[in-house]
Amino acid sequence: MPDLPVTEALPDLLAALEVNSSAVLVAPPGAGKTTLVPLALLSARWRGDGTILLLEPRRLAARAAARRMAELLGEGEPGGTVGYAMRMERKVSAKTRILVVTEGILARMILDDPELPGIAAILFDEFHERSLDGDFGLALALDVKGALRPDLRLLVMSATVDGARVANLLGEAPVVESEGRSFPVEVRHRERPGTTPVEDFVASAIRDALADEEGSVLAFLPGQREIERVAERLEGRAPAAVDVVPLYGMLDARTQDAAIRPAPPGRRKVVLATSIAETSITIDGVRVVVDAGLARVPRYEPASGLTRLETVRVSKASADQRAGRAGRTQPGVAIRLWRAEQTAALAPYNTPEILEADLSSLLLDCAAFGVADPPALTFLDPPPAPALAEARVLLAALGAIDQDGRLTESGASMRKLALPVRLAHMVAEAAQTGAARTAAELAVLLTERGLGGDSVDLDRRLMRFQADRSPRATAARKLAARLAKAASHRGGETESEITPTPALRADPPLKGEGNLGALLLSAWPDRIAKARGERGRFVLSNGGGAMLDPADPLAGEQYLVVADIRGAAQTARIASAAAVSEAEIRAVLADRLQRRRISEFDTERKAVRTRETVRLGAVVLSEQLLPPPKGAEADAAIIEAIRTHGLSLLPWSGQAESLRQRLHWLHRATGAQWPDVSDEALLASLEEWLQPFLTGEAAFSRIEPGAVEAGLRSLLPHDLQRRLDRTAPTHFAAPSGSSVPIRYDDETPVLSIRVQELFGMKEHPTVGDGRVPLTLELLSPALRPIQTTRDLPSFWRGSWADVRSDMRGRYPKHVWPEDPANAQATNRAKPGLK
Repeated sequence: MPDLPVTEALPDLLAALEVNSSAVLVAPPGAGKTTLVPLALLSARWRGDGTILLLEPRRLAARAAARRMAELLGEGEPGGTVGYAMRMERKVSAKTRILVVTEGILARMILDDPELPGIAAILFDEFHERSLDGDFGLALALDVKGALRPDLRLLVMSATVDGARVANLLGEAPVVESEGRSFPVEVRHRERPGTTPVEDFVASAIRDALADEEGSVLAFLPGQREIERVAERLEGRAPAAVDVVPLYGMLDARTQDAAIRPAPPGRRKVVLATSIAETSITIDGVRVVVDAGLARVPRYEPASGLTRLETVRVSKASADQRAGRAGRTQPGVAIRLWRAEQTAALAPYNTPEILEADLSSLLLDCAAFGVADPPALTFLDPPPAPALAEARVLLAALGAIDQDGRLTESGASMRKLALPVRLAHMVAEAAQTGAARTAAELAVLLTERGLGGDSVDLDRRLMRFQADRSPRATAARKLAARLAKAASHRGGETESEITPTPALRADPPLKGEGNLGALLLSAWPDRIAKARGERGRFVLSNGGGAMLDPADPLAGEQYLVVADIRGAAQTARIASAAAVSEAEIRAVLADRLQRRRISEFDTERKAVRTRETVRLGAVVLSEQLLPPPKGAEADAAIIEAIRTHGLSLLPWSGQAESLRQRLHWLHRATGAQWPDVSDEALLASLEEWLQPFLTGEAAFSRIEPGAVEAGLRSLLPHDLQRRLDRTAPTHFAAPSGSSVPIRYDDETPVLSIRVQELFGMKEHPTVGDGRVPLTLELLSPALRPIQTTRDLPSFWRGSWADVRSDMRGRYPKHVWPEDPANAQATNRAKPGLK
C-alpha cells in the first residue's frame, strides 16, 4: 500500500467502525481516502463476505478509483476484487467485494431491495459536492439502517464538508480527520479585464504558464464550449512538446481516461477541464492550475418547469479544491484569474443541489419507497416545499402518483426505466403504440450528452447516433434496447445498473415507429413552441419565449417540441428540439387542449364579436370568427362590454340623461331612499336594471331607444315613481305660461329663464317638496345671463333697480316695471312693438 496522508488516520477509522455503525472521515484532496479506505475495510471483521459499496459523484472518478484500487491489489484491471458499475458500463464479477458505483445507483438498489443483501458498507465519497443523488442516497440508507439493517456500516468521506453537522445527522457518529500532506501551492492572481472574453484570457494565461513554469497545466473552464475555444486559441501557439487535451462529461470513457493519464516522457500536457476535475482524480505531472473561477450549474425554475444551465462564480471551497490540484505530487502554482480580494466575496460552499433542483424524480422514488412526504426522511438539507409542490403537480399530471401521493401502476412502470420522469413517461407511453425503441433511443440521446453530435434538430442527432459505431454509442443503444424491452413488459423487471445483462443487438429502429416531435409531446407538453413573427423566434406554451439561430433549419418550422433550453428567460436559446405538426399536437394532447369562446367588443362597429380559440397554454393553435351571439349570450356580452368600456356606449336619450341627473341629485341631496345612479353603482348592477330591457342582440345599435330610461325607472319602487315628478320635476311652470326645463347637473337644480317670465312671483320657486330653492339663472331678452339668485323676493327689492336701469337702455321694446313682484309676467316685447 502506498504511504499516503490518509494512512495515518486508517487505524482510528477502522477502530471507529468496529464499535460504531457510522462514521465521518474528513480528509483534504489528495489524501488518498478514495482508494485506501475501501481497501483497508476489506480486512474488517464486521464485513464478513459482504461487499463494500463506494459511491462516486462522477463516472470518471468511479472508473479511475476502481482502476487504481485494482492496480494496488495487483489485479491490473477492474472486474476482480474491485469492480465498477454505472450507466452503460460495468465491470463486475462474482469475486467483486469493492463495488464502485455512481451515486444514482444506490437509490435504485435500495428501492429494488431495501435490505441490500450482500452489502456490508456504503461509503459516500466526496460528499461535500452535495449532489441530489448523494443526499437522497444517504437519506434512504439511514432509513434502511434504522428499520432493516442496523449492522450496515455508513461512512461519509469529504474534503470540506462540515463534519460535525454530518456526524449529527448520522446519530452522533465519530469524526476522524486526516491532516493531509499536500505539497505547497503558490497562489497568484491575474485579473481579467471585463471586456476580454474568458477564452482569450485563459489561453493567454496558459501560454504564459507554459513559458514560465515546468510541468503540465490543468485549466478550469465553465463548459465544453469554452474548452473548445481555448483549444482553438492554443493550436499552433503552444510549444511543440505540449499536448492539449479536453476533459468534460460529454466525452466518451476512453477519451476521459486518456486525459488523466500522465504525459509521455519528454512531453507536457495541458488539460482543459470543467469542474469534473475538481475532486476524486489525480492527473500526474500537473503542477500548474489556471482557474477561470467559473462553473456551469443547473438551476431549476419551478415557475416555468425548466432547468437552465447558468454560468456562476465558484465557491471558495471549489476554488481551494482546484488550487489543490497543483500540489498533489509536487510543489505547484495556482493562477486565479480574478483579484485576490474577490476571493473573500465567494460563497463558502457550493449550494446543495437539493435546494435548486427539479425534485420530480426524487418524489417518484420516495413514492416507490412508500414515503409520500420526502421531508419525513432524514436529509441534511430538507427538500424545499415549493419545488416539491411543483414535482407533485407534474407527477400527478403524468399519472405517476394519485391524489394521496401514492405510486400508481403507471408510476411504477416509469420508475423502473431509470430515466428522468418526463422521459420515462414518454417511453412508457410509446410502448403502448409500438414506438418504445425509438422513444428509448431518444431518451438515452437526451440523457447522455454528446451522443449524436450537437445539432439542435433531434431528428438529425438520432440518425447520427444510430449510425455511430463507437463503443459509447453502441453501449447507449444496448441500454435503449433494454429500456424499450422493460417498457414493453409493464410490471417486468427493473432496468438494473448492477446486474450484468446479455449483450443485445443494436438493431435500427423500426420504420414508422413515430415522429420524434410526437414522442416528445408526452414528455414536454408544456414546451410546445410556436413561431412568432421574426424567423427563429418562438413562444412557448408555458408562457416563455425562446429563439433559434435564423439559419438553423428548425427556425422555419411552425411548431417545435423543445427538449432543452439554455440561458435567461429573456434570451433563452433552444438547444435541442424536434419539429411537430399541429395535427400531432391535437392528437397526442387532445385532453390538454383548451377550447374557449371569447367575446370581444369591436369599438369601431360598437358590436360584440365572438371568436373561438384552441390553445395549449400560451400557444394558440387555431382561431376563428363565429357568428354574433344571440339571446342571453348576446345580452351578457353587451353587459361585459359596458362594464369594460363604460356607460357611454349606451344610447342615452335626452329623457334618459335627464332622469339620471334627477335621480343622482335626489340621492345626493334628499336621501338614500333614492337609488344611487353613479357610474360605479350602475356598472355594478347592470344585470339588475339594464339586462331585462335588452333584446338579445350583440350590437349596441339594436338596443331599443327607451331601454336605458326604462331600466333607470326600474330602480325606483312604486311609491318613489309617483313622487319623482313632484319632488324633482323636469320643468318649471313659469307665470308667463312657459314650461322651462330644470337642470339637475349641479349641486343645486338650476332654472335658466328670462327675468320677464317671473314677473308677479312673490316667492322663490323650489323643488324637493318645497325644501330646496332653485338656483335662478336670470336671462335678458337675448338669453344672456344678467343675475343669479336663490332669493327672488330679495332680488326684486334690491338689485332689480340697477338691472332695470341697465336693461331699459338695452332693450327698450320690453317691459321693465318698477315693481316686478306685482307686474304681469310675459315672454314677449311691449304690445305693438316689433
